[in-house]
Amino acid sequence: MIRVLLADDQSLVRAGFRALLDAQPDIEVTGEAADGEEALHKVRELRPDVVLMDIRMPRLDGLAATRRVTGEPELADVKVVMLTTFELDEYVFEAIRSGASGFLVKDTEPDELVRAVRAVVAGDALLSPGVTRRLIAEFAARSKEPAAADVLVRLTEREREVMALVGIGLSNEEIARRLVVSPLTAKTHVSRTMVKLGARDRAQLVVLAYESGLVRPGWLG
Repeated sequence: MIRVLLADDQSLVRAGFRALLDAQPDIEVTGEAADGEEALHKVRELRPDVVLMDIRMPRLDGLAATRRVTGEPELADVKVVMLTTFELDEYVFEAIRSGASGFLVKDTEPDELVRAVRAVVAGDALLSPGVTRRLIAEFAARSKEPAAADVLVRLTEREREVMALVGIGLSNEEIARRLVVSPLTAKTHVSRTMVKLGARDRAQLVVLAYESGLVRPGWLG
């Protein structure tokens, strides 16, 4: 059973999400929060698998709450998915860097929301390739000189190659075609790379690809 915490200051939004998710045989809404402070308290108390976290909330906003959740080692298994009204919300970029596993627009189709919850628990990419590319473009626009590439010494040559392809926004299927391997093999390489680098998810792997200098602005394909 996938355990979900809903954090949104609008009770109507929470009620709608709860009705949809509780109707699924493998998903259970274990709690709700109306602000960031309450969300943080509920995460520590309930240890959900996924938190659907609104970006804009009173007392403590979703971005600050996400930083605190992802910064606590004992909450390492909790995945945070940011909720936003607009796909290009100005805070989405910082949310990913803060450790969020991805984001959803609030008016997403119901089946997409359900799939997203299952995907993030499975460790798959929550961000679509198109959204990932926009995220990368934003990172490229803001990035300074890359940090030292010390983290890359942990990777094999093939894993570096795969990480670079993830960094330019390719999906597992696109990586498989580029490297002439099966999608399962591509997914395995991505998973191993994330484990070696301690990346929580694919979105964080994109950020690491830029910060290590493995991928640089202008490499978008």
